[in-house]
Amino acid sequence: MAEEEGDCRGVQRANGCQWSREGGAGALEVWVGAAGGRGRGGGRAGRAGRSAAPRRGLRRNSGERSKWPEVLSAELGSKGPPVELRQRKKPKSSENKESAKEEKISDIPIPERAPKHVLFQRFAKIFIGCLAAVTSGMMYALYLSAYHERKFWFSNRQELEREITFQGDSAIYYSYYKDMLKAPSFERGVYELTHNNKTVSLKTINAVQQMSLYPELIASILYQATGSNEIIEPVYFYIGIVFGLQGIYVTALFVTSWLMSGTWLAGMLTVAWFVINRVDTTRIEYSIPLRENWALPYFACQIAALTGYLKSNLNTYGERFCYLLMSASTYTFMMMWEYSHYLLFLQAISLFLLDTFSVEQSDKVYEVYKIYIFSLFLGYLLQFENPALLVSPLLSLVAALMLAKCLQLNVKKGSFVAKIIKVINFYLVCTLTITLNIIMKMFVPHKENGHMLKFLEVKFGLNMTKNFTMNWLLCQESLQAPSQDFFLRLTQSSLLPFYILVLIICFLSMLQVIFRRINGKSLKETVTLEDGRIGERPEIIYHVIHTILLGSLAMVIEGLKYIWIPYVCMLAAFGVCSPELWMTLFKWLRLRTVHPILLALILSMAVPTIIGLSLWKEFFPRLMTELMELQEFYDPDTVELMTWIKRQAPVAAVFAGSPQLMGAIKLCTGWMVTSLPLYNDDDLLKRNENIYQIYSKRSAEDIYKILTSYKANYLIVEDAICNEVGPMRGCRVKDLLDIANGHMVCEEGDKLTYSKYGRFCHEVKINYSPYVNYFTRVYWNRSYFVYKINTVISFQS
Repeated sequence: MAEEEGDCRGVQRANGCQWSREGGAGALEVWVGAAGGRGRGGGRAGRAGRSAAPRRGLRRNSGERSKWPEVLSAELGSKGPPVELRQRKKPKSSENKESAKEEKISDIPIPERAPKHVLFQRFAKIFIGCLAAVTSGMMYALYLSAYHERKFWFSNRQELEREITFQGDSAIYYSYYKDMLKAPSFERGVYELTHNNKTVSLKTINAVQQMSLYPELIASILYQATGSNEIIEPVYFYIGIVFGLQGIYVTALFVTSWLMSGTWLAGMLTVAWFVINRVDTTRIEYSIPLRENWALPYFACQIAALTGYLKSNLNTYGERFCYLLMSASTYTFMMMWEYSHYLLFLQAISLFLLDTFSVEQSDKVYEVYKIYIFSLFLGYLLQFENPALLVSPLLSLVAALMLAKCLQLNVKKGSFVAKIIKVINFYLVCTLTITLNIIMKMFVPHKENGHMLKFLEVKFGLNMTKNFTMNWLLCQESLQAPSQDFFLRLTQSSLLPFYILVLIICFLSMLQVIFRRINGKSLKETVTLEDGRIGERPEIIYHVIHTILLGSLAMVIEGLKYIWIPYVCMLAAFGVCSPELWMTLFKWLRLRTVHPILLALILSMAVPTIIGLSLWKEFFPRLMTELMELQEFYDPDTVELMTWIKRQAPVAAVFAGSPQLMGAIKLCTGWMVTSLPLYNDDDLLKRNENIYQIYSKRSAEDIYKILTSYKANYLIVEDAICNEVGPMRGCRVKDLLDIANGHMVCEEGDKLTYSKYGRFCHEVKINYSPYVNYFTRVYWNRSYFVYKINTVISFQS
């Protein structure tokens, strides 16, 4: 037996084959003659007994099956006697399949369980990261609450003084929250809001649809259902929910940067940059109940879920969780803000480009499109059949993408035909989107947001207008291009330089991946740190495209910085904390002096640590000073005005004045007004322009006719608007009115129309005829002049 084993070992050494004593399908029976083969084993076998036959049924590896007869004949054919090779008959097909299955099963590597210390490290990392994310959100919410208390000295104020802190459209939103709490039942409160005729004179509005009052409905029902009316005042409950949502906002940004970089250190840096640059990241300090403050936290949650959903190495349970979270947050975001579908439209464009570049499977992208369609139609039904959602560009784009997918052909990737079809598909989607949107607007009656298109035309110089509303919107600071101070603030906090660095590296890596795809080179299924190809990760490419789109719009309209800058914080923090980004840079630089992987790991820890320490040293004392400094909101003139209205004015009185002041009157007194500070309704915009004529050069009779057409009983003239001295001449309210009325030359070639009347807000204060015949002054202080509109006109001088 030892001799036989030696013979087998000799043949193994000579031919590099492995043998088995078990017979099997396709095994070869070999009889070797008296003369031994080549090799030491063959010699030993010959000396021990050349006539002894080796064992039958010795099986070789399946990989050498085709080469073995030729190799053996070549080895033994020149020396020694001829070798007889005989192959067994093939077994039946069923036996062959079974053996193939057994071999396949045996080839599959059994996953080894990770050691206990590795599992403990993973658990500790996830636990610490989640704890840091939740703690960051809670600390930010507490910071906002403390800052708000210090800024307005809120707890030491009377209810009227607290309500005055809600300015403009914020006052309108909070007033409806109060109305819901006063209603005898939730159903009755909703009915009164959907058939509201107690806010604007001569107008019945669906306030829930027109002003997106779903946050107020939810807050009111939570306040009553949880029994908070016995514990906390309504105003604290209301602003507490908003501050809590801002905490969720920060937590979602934390998680997004953590998912992208793989370290929760990126989340900490994201939160630090967000808080330090809060002047450019949020408007929560100025207007708490704004729709964006309610909606953007859900949008951040949706982006975090989408980031996890696009990751290539996500397991089934994680994918399902991300899909469900993305569905819920997308729909909630759409219900909270009337302009949400425009942001989702930009997101859909980013996903479409991601799919076009073939850096992610189309199935995931089209699942997101299904979420869009579901959210749009469900929102259409629950928003009282809101036509703005049907004519939105988001629905047209998603429908075009679905139609284009049905027309796609299965062509081998990388071929020339596939490239041509990609171009045709891109052109087809763009054409279908425009066509479907035009068709929808033809068949669906809509008036919502029509002024936005006119504004964009004027903004980009496609049209010129003297319209007061359009020019007034163009003069708003939030709708102008960013100022130099904006970029200076971002540079001082080191946010802008690192963002530009990260964006350039990711963008160039993305282009590199695209060119590799165009040339037909396949991408790796799993990208390792040594590869240095951050552009192959689909979630990174999505964020790069999305932030470029948002940044381009923010460079035109500064108000969009509140959506873009949080992205900047998250993307910059991810980049400096990601070893893969540094490795990508070192691959391009061909670094050889130091091991690139080691240096990438060191920089991904050292750079964010240095940034964090510098931010702590420079900005942390400022934040503490803001919290320690006790401020006071002092506006006695407005308090006196509201007190006079509540005590002296009749309950059925209707007040006319600037839209911002009318919002405060509606909140503080509950009296009816002629206009509101809302800009999504053509009728309200026309009312605002007509009421603003009290600051123009119009006759007393013209103003009287305008006010009585809206059934106004009292007129309030604000001295701050009448005597406004703005830094930009031509953007003051009285200047815009003069341009619209032709009383001021706006451009060369315009005709100047001289008015024989003085400015109404000045002339009415003098109390001489004919002004005194139409209006009677009943109250005044340093800021406001209240006039009663006479019902019986006397023209006696």
